[in-house]
Formats: sequence, structure tokens, C-alpha cells
Amino acid sequence: MPEPVVLVLDADPPPRLGRLTGRARVLRTDGAGLADRLPGADVLLVWDFTSDAVRRAWPGEGPRPRWVHAASAGVDRLLCPELAASGTVLTNARGIFERPIAEYVAGLVLAFAKDLPTTLALQREQRWHHREGQQVAGSRAVVVGAGPIGREITRLLHGLGVQVALVGRTARRTIHGIEDLGPLAARADWVISAVPLTPATYGMFDARFFGLLQPSARFINVGRGASVVEADLVDALNRRWLAGAALDVFADEPLGEQSPLWEVPGLLVSPHLSGDTVGWRDRLSEQFVAMYELWAEGEPLPNVVDKERGYVPSADNSAEKSAETEDTSPE
Repeated sequence: MPEPVVLVLDADPPPRLGRLTGRARVLRTDGAGLADRLPGADVLLVWDFTSDAVRRAWPGEGPRPRWVHAASAGVDRLLCPELAASGTVLTNARGIFERPIAEYVAGLVLAFAKDLPTTLALQREQRWHHREGQQVAGSRAVVVGAGPIGREITRLLHGLGVQVALVGRTARRTIHGIEDLGPLAARADWVISAVPLTPATYGMFDARFFGLLQPSARFINVGRGASVVEADLVDALNRRWLAGAALDVFADEPLGEQSPLWEVPGLLVSPHLSGDTVGWRDRLSEQFVAMYELWAEGEPLPNVVDKERGYVPSADNSAEKSAETEDTSPE
């Protein structure tokens, strides 16, 4: 029986797949060559998770891989109607990014509360200017997105003494439904987005939403860039509707040199790095190899994406197809 063909949509540095030697035939392609190679692949590893090549190539002629794995939490860059309607199993990298992203959010909360950006700016100017910081314990946060990343953010903020309301698509147990978001956000010191990009979340943080916030509130996005209407956020910050914001994801990446976001007062910009810690690519490679071993033995795969919803349903609500929960996506 021929070895299964694993096709890698590559990026630099490439994944470490040495453990598949003798068990799979590993081929590599860039976005331009993907359409020609797809029909001959049994498995597609989307290592370049910033590429839209899968969405463009999938509707073509010929067979398609039986399994597609995205080396990211989000799958919006590759899902297309044809893939969603196919029998192909789609999985993601759930389990790799949750803790690093939660730590990054906690770092932002502390940095904002203690006014560290101003401290660094004053140090560069060699100015001694005493100020008072905010106490984090006892403050209120709303985390939007009740998948594993949102839940890990909630756990870490609880450890700092923050009162956290977790908001999901539907209410269940300790999770608020989306209908509660407005009233909760209006009283929050911190609003943190960890939502996947779906039709329901596209542009959900807009002028109307920012107008609900307290002037002392801060907004943090580690979910998907297109969930924020960036022009509305710029306007809200300029009007001082809120005290500050931090964006780690953007509608268009990388952020262009001419983007107005670079110079907005009170806005901290980071280059989509909240989930990337030393060794993260090796962990992604190890995860894929472990999943390949299950696939080769005919065992069920973890992290299976519901292709209609666009995310991995949370365990507490996955049994009912009609109940819409969300799994978050920072990569």
C-alpha cells in the first residue's frame, strides 16, 4: 500500500516532520502551486496560516484531501463553501496558544493599569513625573468569546482579582449570552475580544459598541482583526470615548506603514504575536505528528472544526447542534 501523501502549504521556517519518515510522503508547496498538487494529497497541513491559497484552490477539479489541518486556532483564512460542504475533516491547533495569549492579555491589563507606556516614554525624555496607577484587583472585565482562549484569559484574570464576565453566543452555566454584552461592557474597566471571525462577529465592535464604554475603559483585541471596525475605534479614541486600546490583530496584516493606527493616542499596536512564545513552531509540529498517528490508525481526531460554525464547538455545548457556541481564534 503506498504511503499517504502529506502536502504542506509551506512557510519559513518549515515544520519539523522527521518522525513521519517512512510513514508518509511529505511534499511541500507554496500558494501558487497548491491547486495543482491538491488532487494528489491525502492530507493537507496548512502551515502558512496567513495564506488565503486554500480558499482559492479548493474549488478546483479533482479529488481533495481527506483531512486538512490548520496550524492555527482560526480557520477563517481557509474555509470556503466548497470545503465546508465536503467530507474532508478539518482540524485546528487548539491547545497550543491559549495560555500564551492569556498571559499576554494579563500583561496588557497590568501595563495599562500601571501606566507603563507613559513611564517608558517619560524615561526616554528623562522626566520625573509622579502619577497614580489603577488597582487591578476589584476591577471589572468582560471577555467576549467563550472558547478555550477566552476561558484561559478568564482564569488568569481571576487570579489577579479581576471580576470577569465571560460572554458567549448563548448563555449556559457561568457564561453570559451575547444579549448581555452591552450592559456588561458599559460597566467594565476592560473589554477583551477573543472571538473567531464568523458572519456574526464581523465588525461587531463598532461605533455603537465603543459608545457604550466608560471613558476609563480599555479595549483589547486578541481574536480576529475584522471583528473591529478600525476606523470607528480610531474615532472613539480620538474623542476619548475610552481611555485606551490594544490591538494584536488587524483586518489587513501586516499593518501598512501609512496606517493611521500607528499614531492613535492611547492605542498599543503589536504584530500578531500574543500567542507566539519560544518553541511554538516545534509544539505545532509535534501536535500535527501526534494527530497524524491517530489519523493513520483510523482513530478519531481531536480539534475537529464544525465547518458550518467555523470553529471547534466547546465541550459543554457541542452535543446540541442547534446551540451556537464559539471557539476562539488568535492565529
